[in-house]
Order: sequence, then structure tokens, then C-alpha cells
Amino acid sequence: MAATFRNPIGELPDPWLVHHDGHYFLTGTSHDHIAVTRAASIRDLVDAAATIVWQDTDPTRNAMLWAPELHLLNGPNGRRWYLYYTASDAADHLNHRMYVLEGDADDPLGPFRYKARLNTDPADEYYAIDGSPLQLSTGQLYLFWAGSPGHVLYVSRLADPWRLIGPRVQLPASGFGCPDIREGPVCLRRRGRVFLVYSACDTGTPDYRMGMLSADEADDLLDVRSWHQHPEPVFQGRADHGVFGPGHNSFFTSPDGTEDWFAYHAKTTDRYTYDGRTTRAQRLVWDADGCPDFGVPLPLTTDIPLPSGDPG
Repeated sequence: MAATFRNPIGELPDPWLVHHDGHYFLTGTSHDHIAVTRAASIRDLVDAAATIVWQDTDPTRNAMLWAPELHLLNGPNGRRWYLYYTASDAADHLNHRMYVLEGDADDPLGPFRYKARLNTDPADEYYAIDGSPLQLSTGQLYLFWAGSPGHVLYVSRLADPWRLIGPRVQLPASGFGCPDIREGPVCLRRRGRVFLVYSACDTGTPDYRMGMLSADEADDLLDVRSWHQHPEPVFQGRADHGVFGPGHNSFFTSPDGTEDWFAYHAKTTDRYTYDGRTTRAQRLVWDADGCPDFGVPLPLTTDIPLPSGDPG
């Protein structure tokens, strides 16, 4: 059997992919529910059956479910899987808020129970999406998200995986020519540094792309002066490869823990559309300065070597 795979590995946008206990677990935006696909090899994700792990009957939060993320975090109830997601009513995207579910077993498939709504401002007046937690080696927790005013990036501390405390801080982030929309923030930690990768531009356009801020883990992550803006996009479309609008990524490690990878969505058209965003995966490497190097998005015809330790 060939030790390669081809993209796409899934059909959903806003992919979140983790490897845990011998299996990959993939989720993404399904709009009226949250489903997770499980497979032993990354090659099998595209054809594997998905398990619905969450649906809600509360009309204030049972529609427009976006960008679910699975995180294994230490908290007051021990080490648990938490599922962060965005939801709204069926009336208006401005009613989007962020929510968190807590698992009661060491399984990314749950079962999950509703834990809390993440209130990002005292008056609860601003929409908030794409919540992504960061837990440092000290145990300190932060939440990064996109929201208003504007459609920009914010960060706040978490008292525990479901309660925000203290001030929220806007993190300035370049759009590389796009005047609006910063979203999908997700952090990668390595050797005492934090890399905050985000997406810029409207995801319906071919210009959707990924940018990056970085900080030292020991610095105050609520101080904008701690963050360094990387001057160029770290990942963007390649018309000659037939890849448009790559972004909204997640990070995962190879089954044997020796390689770093990322998942993202992208399209095969330069038309303005939200349709056709599919899940892809690629390996990232590290440059001499200790920064992640994402390379360029690969054509769908590329045979990609399996992640190290993947049984194929």
C-alpha cells in the first residue's frame, strides 16, 4: 500500500484535527450540529463515518454552529476534553456567541455536556466567534477569539476552561492589504515561544490567507507590546496550484509525535463563494530562527507522504 495520501481529507470548512490514542479526530463547521470523524490513518478520514457529538434544542444557540475545536486541558475537574464552538439563533449572525462543552471520558468523541457560554464583555453586547484556548506550561489559560467592535482579534485570561476573567485586549494584526476581517486565531507553542496564527480577509474570497504573531511565553500575553507581527503572510493561495483562499487552520502532531502538521480549508475556484471549502493537511517544518515554515499549498494531485507513524 502506498505510504501517501492526497487532499482533500474532508469536506468541511474550518477544520480542527487532532491525533489521540492511535486515531485522528476531525471536526469542522456543520452549521446545525457538531460531528467528529475518527480514523486510524489520515487517508481514511475522507471516507470514514462521522459521529454527531452535539446538537442543541435551545433556540438561542442551535443554529449557525461554526468552527468547533477539541482541546485536552487541565482544569478543576482534572484533565478533560473540551469542545469550543460558536453558535447563534437562526435570525442574525450578530447574535453569535462562544460556548464550551466538557467531556467526561478520555475520548474526543465524548460524551459531552453543556458547560457554559463564554461571555467576552460585561454587557454581552458584542458578537464573538472562533474561540481557541491556549494553556501554557505553567497551567495558565488564555482564550483568543475574533469579534466586535470590528472583526478583529481579542485575548483574555481564563479562570478555568469555561470562565473568562479580567480585561479583554485587542491584538493588532496585519491583513496584508485586506482592510477588514481577522479571525480563526490558534496558537502553537514551541521552545518557550507562542505563535498565534490567524486568517485575514473574507473567507469567501480567493484572498483569504494566514498571518502570524509571535511572543515569548514568559511575557505578558495581554500586553500588545509582547507580540511581534510577522511582515508577510505565512500561507496564501497559489493559482498555479489550483488552490485559493487557504486558511482557518489547526495544528496536530504525527502519530509518533516527531512531526508537526496543520490542517486548513481551501477552494479550487477564484470566484467569491463560501461553497467548496474542503479540508486539507500538510506538514510544517521549522526554520533556523525557530519559526514555523508552512511552505506553499499543494495541488490536489500531489501525493503527500503520510505523517510519521501513520499506519496507512
